[in-house]
Amino acid sequence: MFLTRYLDPSTSRAFVGLETADGTLLSLGDRDLHDLLALGLDAIKELVESAGPEVRGPVAWLPPVSGHTEVWASGVTYLRSREARMEESSVSDVYAKVYNAERPELFFKSVAWRVVSDGDQIGIRADSPLNVPEPEVAVVANAQSETVGYTICNDVSSRTIEGENPLYLPQAKVYAGACSLHRRIRLAWTVEDPQDLGITCTITRDGEVAWQASTSTARMHRQMSELVQWAFRGDHHPAGMILSTGTGIVPEMDFTLEPDDVVSIEVDGLGTLSNPVVRGREPFAATTS
Repeated sequence: MFLTRYLDPSTSRAFVGLETADGTLLSLGDRDLHDLLALGLDAIKELVESAGPEVRGPVAWLPPVSGHTEVWASGVTYLRSREARMEESSVSDVYAKVYNAERPELFFKSVAWRVVSDGDQIGIRADSPLNVPEPEVAVVANAQSETVGYTICNDVSSRTIEGENPLYLPQAKVYAGACSLHRRIRLAWTVEDPQDLGITCTITRDGEVAWQASTSTARMHRQMSELVQWAFRGDHHPAGMILSTGTGIVPEMDFTLEPDDVVSIEVDGLGTLSNPVVRGREPFAATTS
């Protein structure tokens, strides 16, 4: 079962619903996702168990983040990520240190209105010649830091900018079109083992596979629950949060995303997130609607 945000065309309002395995969409009442994530896990489970009636008629699917819910991300949580950061950086030892440190690397990724979803365009910066997708499993947590579910994140990144100086990380990570989330959130209690999910990233160019690689969350250096607890250690998230847990898939230094590429990220039990690539900020309207 999945949580899914949708726009009701008859009211022009956004709601969160429960999507079953057969695609049936059930109402969770008069609330959006940020309202749901303000509740405790027991209350959320009660709403899911009593979901209904069925939402009928055409709806428009929306990204799975709303209101004041923020998207955060984790870095250097896989050995492959540590190696890639050390390869690109002029101060490589900082990534070796954070990989082995008690405190993880956590950083802000996106406000809700910037997030794109399935089929939407993702962006690469015009001032960076080396840009890559970062396929990740993201944890969806409520205001009490309890794990509500899991989704797929593409933490699109500019390797050139991050490699120049670690202090440039926000510019390498936070820009127009840099955060894509799968529209569905798999409920946590329906996932047998989130630390054993296969992840495959495929980049197609001119209809052919240009690059592909796979990994598993079993290769993570840290536990997802540990990352969530660190994220709440010094802050409040009254509308919950989405925390992307880092990537174990990074292309080689001679590969970069190009406009019109299509990035597809498949995660066991969660689905497939696919997005076409564009360059620059112009395709992304600066609107909060």
